[in-house]
Amino acid sequence: MILDFFMPKKKDSERISGIDTAWLRMERPTNLMMITGVMICAEPLTYARLQEVIETRFLKYHRFTQRVVQKTAGAFWESDPHFDIRRHLLRTALPGRADKTELQNLASDLMSAPLDFSKPLWQFHLIENYQSGSALILRIHHCYADGIALIHVLLSLTDSSASVVSSLTAAAVEPAAYGGVFRRFFEPMDKVARTTFKLGRDLVEEGADIVMHPSHILDYARNGARLAAEIAQLALMKDDSKTRYKGAPGVSKRVAWAEPLPLTEVKAVGKALGGSVNDVLLAAVAGALRAYLVEKEDPVPADLEVRAVIPVNLRPPEQATRLGNFFGLVFLALPVGIANPLERVREVRRRMNELKESYQPILALGLLGAVGMGPNLLQQPLLDLLSNKASAVMTNVPGPRDPLYLGGARVAEMMFWVPQSGSVGIGVSILSYNDRVHFGLVADSRIVTDPEAIIGRFASEFEKLLLITLMSPWGEAMDAQRIEQSFKAHINLDP
Repeated sequence: MILDFFMPKKKDSERISGIDTAWLRMERPTNLMMITGVMICAEPLTYARLQEVIETRFLKYHRFTQRVVQKTAGAFWESDPHFDIRRHLLRTALPGRADKTELQNLASDLMSAPLDFSKPLWQFHLIENYQSGSALILRIHHCYADGIALIHVLLSLTDSSASVVSSLTAAAVEPAAYGGVFRRFFEPMDKVARTTFKLGRDLVEEGADIVMHPSHILDYARNGARLAAEIAQLALMKDDSKTRYKGAPGVSKRVAWAEPLPLTEVKAVGKALGGSVNDVLLAAVAGALRAYLVEKEDPVPADLEVRAVIPVNLRPPEQATRLGNFFGLVFLALPVGIANPLERVREVRRRMNELKESYQPILALGLLGAVGMGPNLLQQPLLDLLSNKASAVMTNVPGPRDPLYLGGARVAEMMFWVPQSGSVGIGVSILSYNDRVHFGLVADSRIVTDPEAIIGRFASEFEKLLLITLMSPWGEAMDAQRIEQSFKAHINLDP
C-alpha cells in the first residue's frame, strides 16, 4: 500500500499558507529564496535513469507540478497546464577533466540565477560525467517546504543499496523500500533538536498554533512571563558585530565545500572534552571565521562575536514528510574573539546550554508567519529585525549513517544550503552522512570573495582540538590555560 502523503488530493487552486508566503515575499535579486543542494555520485548516473526516479518518486508530491499564482486575495498553488519535466531536469556540461573547482563554480552560478516563476519553482541539473561518476545540483524554492522536509523528499529518491529497486515503477514507492532511510535520518535529527533545545510536545503544539494563528503569540505572551521576557529580549537584542561577514549583498554568490571529517574522530574529541559533537563542530566554525579575519588583518578583540541564526526543527516526527515550512530560529553568538580552541569549545557549550530552554524558535516562527500574513508595510521592519541580529545562517543536520544510492549510483558526498536574507552575508552548512561530516559554505561575492579560504580552515581548527585531545594526559581534567602554555611549542593555537 502506498502511503497517503505520496498521493495527495489534487486541487486546481490552493491558497499558500502564511509561513510559505513569507518566503515568496522575501525573494530579492540579491537574495534568492532557494534551497540548493549538491550530490556527488561515485558511479555514473544517466539522464534517463534520473528522469525515471523523478517521475516515479519526486512527482508523487503533486505540489511539484504546481506553480505560484499571485492573485488579489494572495498567493495560490495552481497546476501548471504546460508542465514538462524537461524544463526542470536539465543536462549540464563541464569541461572534460573538470574538478571540484569547476563544480563549485557551476553551483555558484546556479545559486545566483533565479528560478522561473511562470513554472513550478524547482530544477535539477545533472552533470553526467563528473570525475569517475556524476554530480547533481538541485534548486528548490523555500516556499515549497523547509530544509528538513525537502531533505526528506530528496531522501525518498534514494535507496539503501544499489539493488533495492531494480525497476522504478509506481510500486517502487513502497515504504519497505526506503522507509528505513527516513527513520535513519529523522530520528537522530529529531533527537538532536529535542535534546539541544528541549522541544517537548507542548512547545511543538504551541508552534503549530502560531503557524495557523500568528496573532496568538500575544496570548502566549500574556499567559507566560518567560515568553514575554524573551519577546523583549529578542526585540532589544543588539545588532550583530560589524565585521566583513555582514554588508549590503549583491547578486552573485559563491559556494565552496571542504573535504569531510571522520565522524568517529569528532565524537571522540567531543567526549574527551566533555562536550557534544555539536559543540565541537560549532567551535570549529568559530575558529575558522576567526582565522579568516586574522588573515585579512581585521581587528579581532577578545570579546568579538559573530552571531549565527540556526534553524530548529519544530516538526513532529509523524509529519516528517509533510511539505511546508515548520521551523523556528535561535541566535547563537559564536565566540570568534577567543583564541584558545579549548576555551572556545567550553564557551560554545555554555552558550548552547543557555539556549536549551529558549522560546526563540517559537518567536521566530511567529514572526515569519506575520511576514507572510501581515500587510506589506510591516514586512521589511520584521525582516530587518531578524537579519540585523546575525551575520550568518548555519544549519547542522545529522544525516543517514549508511551510504545511499540514487538510481543505482552510490552517493559519495552531499551538501545543502539554505538562503540568506537582508544583510546576512554567509551561510554555513554542516551535514553528517555515511559517518563523515561535510562542511559547506555560501557567501555573497560582495562580502566574502574567497569562501574557500574559510571552508579550508574548518579541518585545521578541528585538528587543533584533536591534537589537544591526543596529547592530553588521560583521566585528567583539561585546563585551557595550562594546555595553551604547554602546547604553544607544538602547535599554533592562534592563526
